[in-house]
Amino acid sequence: MIISPLVTSAAIPDPPRRQARINRVYARRSSLWWPPLTVLAVLVGLWYLVANYYASQQLAFLVPYPHLVVKAAFADPLFTPQLVADLGNSTQVALTGLLIAIVIGVVWATLMAQARWIERSLFPYAVILQCIPILALVPLIGALFGYEFLSRVIVTVMISIFPMVSNTLFGLQSTDLAQRELFKLQGASKWTTLTKLQFPAALPSIFVGLRNAAGLSVIGAIVGDQFFQRGTPGLGVLIQVSTSRLNGAGTYAAILTASLLGVVVFLLFG
Repeated sequence: MIISPLVTSAAIPDPPRRQARINRVYARRSSLWWPPLTVLAVLVGLWYLVANYYASQQLAFLVPYPHLVVKAAFADPLFTPQLVADLGNSTQVALTGLLIAIVIGVVWATLMAQARWIERSLFPYAVILQCIPILALVPLIGALFGYEFLSRVIVTVMISIFPMVSNTLFGLQSTDLAQRELFKLQGASKWTTLTKLQFPAALPSIFVGLRNAAGLSVIGAIVGDQFFQRGTPGLGVLIQVSTSRLNGAGTYAAILTASLLGVVVFLLFG
C-alpha cells in the first residue's frame, strides 16, 4: 500500500507544533495557580512577622506561628481528631441547610415569577427575612426547636436563602420578551414556558445564587453552632473552646478549616 505525501502530512502531526501546543496549555494552567500562590507566600511571610512580634510581647497565643497552626490541624493527637469530627458535623449542617434553601428559594422565586401580584405579595417577606438580625432570633429558635441539629439548620437556611430567591427570580424574569411572545403565539402552557424557556434561560443566574448561598451556608452553620452549643458540636464550638483555653494554634486551625470548608462548597457549586 502506497501512502501519498499529502495523506502522510495530514495524518502525522508536526512534532514542533504539537510540542508548542502542549507548552501553551501548561503555561495557561500555570498562570491560573502562580498568582494566588504568590499572594499566599506573601501573607504567610507577613503572618510570621506579626507572630514574631506577639511572641516577643509574651502574647504568642494571640497570633501563633503558621507552622504551629499546621501542626495543630494535622499532627496534634488530641486536637486533630476533634477538628475532623467537628468539621464533619459542620459540613452536614451546612449542606443540609443549603439544600433546603435551594429548594425553598427556587420554589419561592418560581411562584413570584408567575404574576406581578404574587411577587408584590411575597418578595417583601424575602427582604424581611434577609434583614432580620439572626442573633435576636436565636433564643426564640432555641425555645421552639431545641438547641441541636434542627436549630442549626434553621439558622443556616435563614442566612443562605435570600441569594437563591433573588437570583432565581431575576433569571426567570430576564427571559427575552420576544421568545416569550413566540411561546404564547404557539399556544404553549405556562408549565411548558417555564420548563422549556424560563428555567434554561435562568440557569446562569441560578448558579450565581448557588455560589453565594453555598458560602453563606457555611457561615450559618458556624454561627448556629456558636449559639446552640448543646448536642453535637461543630467548628463554632471548637473555636470558642480553643479561644477560652488560650489555644491560639487550635483557634486559628479551626477558623482556617471553616474558611476552607466555605471555599470547597463554593467551588463545588461554582
